[in-house]
Amino acid sequence: MPVPVEVLAFCLGAVTSLATSYLLVTRLERIGERLGLSEALLGMVAALAADAPEITSAVSALAAHQQKVGAGVIIGSNVFNLAALLGLGAVVAGRIALHRKVVMLGGTVGLWVAAVCLVTTTGTLPPGAGLAAVLAVLLPYLVLLGAGRARLGRLPVARRWAGWLAVAIHEEEQELEEVIHPPQGRRADVAVGAAALLAVVLASVLMERSGTALGTHFGVPQIITGGVVLAAVTSLPNAVAGVYLAARGRGAAMLSTTLNSNTLNVTAGLLLPATITGLGAPSVHAVLIAVWYLGLTAVSMAFAYRDGGVRRATGVLIIGSYLVFLGSLLATAHTSAPGLRLTGVPLLLAAAGWAAGLARRPGRRPGRGRPGDPAQPAGSTETSGDRSS
Repeated sequence: MPVPVEVLAFCLGAVTSLATSYLLVTRLERIGERLGLSEALLGMVAALAADAPEITSAVSALAAHQQKVGAGVIIGSNVFNLAALLGLGAVVAGRIALHRKVVMLGGTVGLWVAAVCLVTTTGTLPPGAGLAAVLAVLLPYLVLLGAGRARLGRLPVARRWAGWLAVAIHEEEQELEEVIHPPQGRRADVAVGAAALLAVVLASVLMERSGTALGTHFGVPQIITGGVVLAAVTSLPNAVAGVYLAARGRGAAMLSTTLNSNTLNVTAGLLLPATITGLGAPSVHAVLIAVWYLGLTAVSMAFAYRDGGVRRATGVLIIGSYLVFLGSLLATAHTSAPGLRLTGVPLLLAAAGWAAGLARRPGRRPGRGRPGDPAQPAGSTETSGDRSS
């Protein structure tokens, strides 16, 4: 197919996929409201719908045995999400206030999924076993999100833990209730949602196939096509939504969007299809992206827990880390066996920056905000806002 036609097909697929995913999100939210789902579960449904472009693109690539593109789309979009939602969101808002319980609950699941993703990418764990390991944590997490206070009290856990979980989920739902308030769905919403899903799938497949063809034509490595180009393009809706939530001071909703999106990406976009198609031989570049995904998730949650939120300085550090990751990936993409100078050294430099930032405890200043308060205007002085656990 001529290059201009491929470019047109890529742009058409991207625009259609991203625009239709918004329609899919709204209709699934309405259907979930009709079914009586909790706000936390509605947030998970919205994240799944918003992830449809990257999940479909990854499945399309894996089905075509283009493992580097498929793994790159999912893991690369997760790294991009951390930089665009948490990093850029904090820079724009000045500070994202968070409850520590929300960070602990969502962060634990997010870290587990990132760790399983890394172990599976290295070939240590088969995709099927990785999927089982993720579901072993994800399914109970979904049960907790939909349980409600009364049901949580009847769970077979210690009363103290049941109370802790109830507070953590309630704190998250307080903000999600203000952000997600759809009308109850009707039969027409089911039809529109099904049509939107079909459109997203077809458009995403077109975008992935044309993007891969363009990459091949211009000699772009598959890991760059998937891990950078398609990862960034398919993650734009989440990035815009995350920055919007952060600017409005909806820290818990923004964190939920980021972590849930990444969790569902790995589960539905990588491990589930790879269980059927396989991941092929371990790729050094896919492992490199997975290491950065785990590292950025861990350091982001560490800063968020320590500071009771994400500060502008932390946001700059996260974005800077993504740029270092991007440079490392671009520098090694054309080499099948890159050396430690271009893979390990950039990671060590970023890790040193993370350690230095965590070692330097920010001083307290008057006027600290609370989670859920409106974010300070850009340029204003923010505070550590220590949070009780």
